[in-house]
Amino acid sequence: MTSANQYDVKDLSLAEAGRQRIAWASREMPVIRLIRERFAKEKPLKDIRISGCLHITTETANLALALKDGGAQVILCASNPLSTQDDAAAALVEYGIPTNAIKGEDETTYYKHINTALDNKPQLTVDDGADLVATLHSKRKDLLQNVLGGTEETTTGVIRLRSLAKAGELRYPIIAVRHRPEHYRRYYPGHQYPVGR
Repeated sequence: MTSANQYDVKDLSLAEAGRQRIAWASREMPVIRLIRERFAKEKPLKDIRISGCLHITTETANLALALKDGGAQVILCASNPLSTQDDAAAALVEYGIPTNAIKGEDETTYYKHINTALDNKPQLTVDDGADLVATLHSKRKDLLQNVLGGTEETTTGVIRLRSLAKAGELRYPIIAVRHRPEHYRRYYPGHQYPVGR
């Protein structure tokens, strides 16, 4: 499903600088590096389509490369245009991961990029803020039948997903990645863990 030409980045000539910074970040991410090595051998995600809406940074690039090495078809868009690292986005495209992210992109472009990521017909979603999942549940419902599950990075996203779940509208299970039940119970009483069905 994923096509290498499904990308929109500021400037592909930034890719070399991005590759260097991704390699540097990798040295500071030993666990992701070990997972990537294992995934490259075992291919546990073979042919799984993953759409991610994340901060497009060198750290995210290392995660995306691990997923790709695990056999996944990965496509990315930015969850926060202000944090996008244009060189990392360009390098991801060069690594064969379609990436749709431009630092400072406007709202129209932002949602165009989310829809491009959803055009991948994801089986898994990786979200940061729940915009990808919210768009999937509101404007792209035709794609929900193939989604197996997802992850959410932020408390704000978890709150949005809990609202969907409470209304009976969340159509697949989502893991709150950074969720600490004791923190959540203290600051958001009445909510339950985990998010999902």
